[in-house]
Amino acid sequence: MHDERVNDIEEPLSPDDLGHRVSEVFDLVGALYRRGLRKLEQGQQIEGVSVGVRSVLVLLRRYGAMTVPQMARIMALTRQFVQRMVNDAVAAGWAEVTPNPAHQRSSLIRITADGEAVIDAILAREHALNRQVGGELTDAELKACARVLKEMLRTFDHVDVE
Repeated sequence: MHDERVNDIEEPLSPDDLGHRVSEVFDLVGALYRRGLRKLEQGQQIEGVSVGVRSVLVLLRRYGAMTVPQMARIMALTRQFVQRMVNDAVAAGWAEVTPNPAHQRSSLIRITADGEAVIDAILAREHALNRQVGGELTDAELKACARVLKEMLRTFDHVDVE
């Protein structure tokens, strides 16, 4: 596996220093999440799609038909919450429930053509916003950022969301 570190010359931080720096990153991620959520909620007024339904539609658009438990695992959310979001998407005509040949008790959820159109519009609007990020960021910096966030997320792999 290719290591995506920006600078292999630097030594890893000591656990104590690492803890302080990771706390700084968590603070920034929290602020980014809250502000990003507010921006997504503003977009909800445009397309009428809640943040939760948006997440469901993104998964269905990206991976195809899935069960509610599969979506819940990927999003690290409760099945009950994801089921409510799926119900909202189905009620709006953006998703449909179909039989699951592999598991009779867990239906497959599929995105509809209307759902694809609405999520494509949302993602295009978000992409236009993301293009405005400043700082002349490089590919290496963004890969390093993603690597760091994945490592931080892996710390919580054992956390049960149910």
